[in-house]
Amino acid sequence: MGAMIRKLSAADKQLFITLSEEFYATPAVEHAVPREFHERAFEELLGSDTYLEGYLLCDGALPAGYALLAKMYSREAGGMCVWIDEIYLRPAARGKGLAKEFFAFAETLGAARLRLEVEPENERAVALYKKLGYRDLAYRSMIKE
Repeated sequence: MGAMIRKLSAADKQLFITLSEEFYATPAVEHAVPREFHERAFEELLGSDTYLEGYLLCDGALPAGYALLAKMYSREAGGMCVWIDEIYLRPAARGKGLAKEFFAFAETLGAARLRLEVEPENERAVALYKKLGYRDLAYRSMIKE
């Protein structure tokens, strides 16, 4: 059956929260977040696609994960920069080409630049991203909360 990628809909709320909580329990993120943050993200992506878009990734008809894309304008890139803010696949769905298919889909969205962050220890993901043409930036990421 292959991969299926579709925008998340209102009917997917509980599925999204479940998948999102699974992702935030992995070493791929700095720390877990309150359930309210998952719910806020879902409401934002349903409210408009101005800042955040959410996609369900399926292995055939079986929900396998999700991806969130955050958008911003980048003068450096000369246009829209789309952050692949989160991409999560359940362990049973990994290695089947679903992530690769999602990245090909993301390239069709008209962004001047696609950008992502990855834990250096996630060697499998780093290898995939490099194979797909992503490269390291000389920038250091910094945050203030």
